[in-house]
Amino acid sequence: MSSSESPEVVAPEEVSSVAAAEALVPGSLIGEEDASGRPNPRKVREGLVASTAMDKTVVVAVVERVRHARYAKTVQRTKRLLAHNEDAALKVGDRVRLAETRPLSKRKRWRVVEVLERAK
Repeated sequence: MSSSESPEVVAPEEVSSVAAAEALVPGSLIGEEDASGRPNPRKVREGLVASTAMDKTVVVAVVERVRHARYAKTVQRTKRLLAHNEDAALKVGDRVRLAETRPLSKRKRWRVVEVLERAK
């Protein structure tokens, strides 16, 4: 670094206003919280109900489409997630929206938020 390329110096009274301005910028990660007061939003997934055999639990198949690293072809990857379903009104084939939640059992970390489409 030569003497003409010195780093920008900011006065101490400007530092707090700069940090405050960055916190107010929409889409900024600094100081951002969602409506529930969480510092990071919960994950949301959509999938098809694959099984309703358990009590208050459904198995939902979530399809993720990713690009293959070497061949650049779109590949489908399916994950089967266990989700909490308080009212047992779901049937196999229903399209549902899941939200991440605290661990409810050994494998259950999702809950059914809404039914997007009923099975025919």
